[in-house]
Amino acid sequence: VQLQASGGGLVQAGGSLKLSCTASGFNFRNSALGWFRQAPGKEREFVAAIHRNGVTRPYADSVKGRFTISRDNAKNMVYLQMNSLKYDDTGVYYCAADPQKIVSSLTSDDYAYWGQGTQVTVSS
Repeated sequence: VQLQASGGGLVQAGGSLKLSCTASGFNFRNSALGWFRQAPGKEREFVAAIHRNGVTRPYADSVKGRFTISRDNAKNMVYLQMNSLKYDDTGVYYCAADPQKIVSSLTSDDYAYWGQGTQVTVSS
C-alpha cells in the first residue's frame, strides 16, 4: 500500500497550489479519501474529504470556498486545489484513504492509509 503526495511548495499569499496524491496497492475506487494538514506546533487537522461516490464532505471552515478536493478513479489519484492561499495555510499536507468506508470522515483515526506528506509554505 502506498500513498504519495506531491505538489507542495513555497507560494505567496493569494496564490494557488494543486496537491496530488497517487495511490497503489489497495482498492482506490472503493475508498473514502481525505486531506489533512499539520502546522508547526499544532495537531493534525481535517481539511477536506470525498466519499467513495465522489460526493464531498463539508470542508473545514478555514478553507471553505478556497479549497476543492477531487478524485480520478481511473488514475488512482486524489487532488486538492488550493486557491487564495493564506499564511495560516502553511503546514504539511497529508492524503489519507480507507477502503472499508463508503462515507469519508473528518477524523484522522478513521483512515487506514496515509501518505508521507508534502510541505506547503505560504509567505505573507
